[in-house]
Amino acid sequence: MCVWLAVWQILSLCIGQEVLFASPRATFSRLFSLLGTGDFWLKALHSLLGIMEGYLLGVCGGILLAVLTACSKWLLAVFKPMLTVIKTTPVVSFIILALVWLQKESVPVFISFLMVLPIVWANLTTGIAETNPQLLEMARVYRLSKRKILRYIYFPSVLPALLTSLTTAIGFAWKAGIAAEVISTPRESIGAQLYNAKVYLETADLFAWTLVVILLSMLFERLIVFLVGKISALAAKEGV
Repeated sequence: MCVWLAVWQILSLCIGQEVLFASPRATFSRLFSLLGTGDFWLKALHSLLGIMEGYLLGVCGGILLAVLTACSKWLLAVFKPMLTVIKTTPVVSFIILALVWLQKESVPVFISFLMVLPIVWANLTTGIAETNPQLLEMARVYRLSKRKILRYIYFPSVLPALLTSLTTAIGFAWKAGIAAEVISTPRESIGAQLYNAKVYLETADLFAWTLVVILLSMLFERLIVFLVGKISALAAKEGV
């Protein structure tokens, strides 16, 4: 971290214009000034709630879709092309379309949901497909109930894929959600502050708000890893 702060400082000194490239001192000074205002916390909370709402909806939708497509090849054939389109289409295209369909306050939620859904679906589908067939055959031989098959075979198999998808998706949710805010500019949001900083050439504000996004994304990624780890440990303790 210290190395990159030094690189940041050197680049700032080489450029020599705060309006083009804010120094670490100017950025952190502005960040601490923002932290002392209620307006900052209101905007951060608004963005946080919107993006996390989209993230959770995407996770739930991805899990449901993975289960449905694992159970039905027909559903897999129906949904796979759509999810491929979502993964390959530029985010900005969806943001512009969402501005036509939805109120601007709902755009970040929708975009976060749209980015998270295919990530969770793809990882869980892979996890389900890679479940040990010998264990499934043994379960059929011993006539285990579906509940026990899910608990003792499928759950341990998909848990690593679930953790991967959850941690990967949180970064995409924040990046896409903030991009949606920058374009749709809902009043109380981090994205609107980034847009205003660009318009008024307030580079220190731009860097400070960007740092806030990075810190929030890292914080929630670690929180998700912690929670999934606790769930995994609890499952192992109960004999999964």
